[in-house]
Amino acid sequence: MNPSAAETARHRPTVAVLGTGIMGSGMARSLLRAGLDVRAWNRTQAKAAPLAADGATVTETAEEAVRGADVVLAMLRDGPAVAAALTAASPGLHTGQVLLQSSTVGPEATDDLVRRAADLGLIYLDAPVSGTKQPAEQGKLTVFVSGPSAVRETVEPVLDAVGERTVWVAEVPGAASRLKLVVNTWVINLVNSVAECLNLAEGLEIDPRTFLDAMRGGPLDSPYLQGKSAAVLTGDLAPSFTLSTALKDTRLILAAAEASGVRLDLVAASADRFVRAEAAGHGGEDMIATFYAGRAPGKDGG
Repeated sequence: MNPSAAETARHRPTVAVLGTGIMGSGMARSLLRAGLDVRAWNRTQAKAAPLAADGATVTETAEEAVRGADVVLAMLRDGPAVAAALTAASPGLHTGQVLLQSSTVGPEATDDLVRRAADLGLIYLDAPVSGTKQPAEQGKLTVFVSGPSAVRETVEPVLDAVGERTVWVAEVPGAASRLKLVVNTWVINLVNSVAECLNLAEGLEIDPRTFLDAMRGGPLDSPYLQGKSAAVLTGDLAPSFTLSTALKDTRLILAAAEASGVRLDLVAASADRFVRAEAAGHGGEDMIATFYAGRAPGKDGG
């Protein structure tokens, strides 16, 4: 039997997207392609405005965005930004609303946000994502979720729209954010490994393309190596994930590691590279701009 219009509507939640930067705007477009009603808000409204052409309702305030929405999807820079958005939105929030918190904020901020959500009567799902600009735009993110599975039916249309895979980690919020830090540790060390190989090739007067050709098709090759190297070699550093955001995540990882008694030497070295590259003016570029942190003085590309 075909579902009635009312039944279909119940399975198409209205989503308020708070934060329409690189990731948030891509996720909003994926939600719209899936036929969901989207209300988009960003502190700088000009960043949200282009979504109107895709069918989103762009609001002037966070309060207006969340009022009456079934799911509030937060994709902002850090914990304080999410907290500020919740404060701004609070007059429009209602008890039982689902907060799908997808920003990478770390364990300490997650605990704070869980408390804030409880005070507001929200159901908190800790739901960071793995992926960058292109997967966000294509609805091919991996979403890690921890929180009460009782709301799974409500959020599944949202999760299915933004991701090709959802990993339900635990019933208690926090576990997904901790898993995200582990995943980002891999990515951060990997991007700096690519950068250092290109730095050494340049220093030893080996054409980086020769290095890439030597790796191509072998067991140590990867699309990531080839893609990030191509970005450096062509000078196309349009961000899929900005270097400054990678530095923010690196600091979250180091803080979590210290709190848990773990020493991460590679991540600490990656942080140093990101700091140098950011200081040279590459913070808004793709994180492979860490390449410039490994260049000799006078060749930093800034």
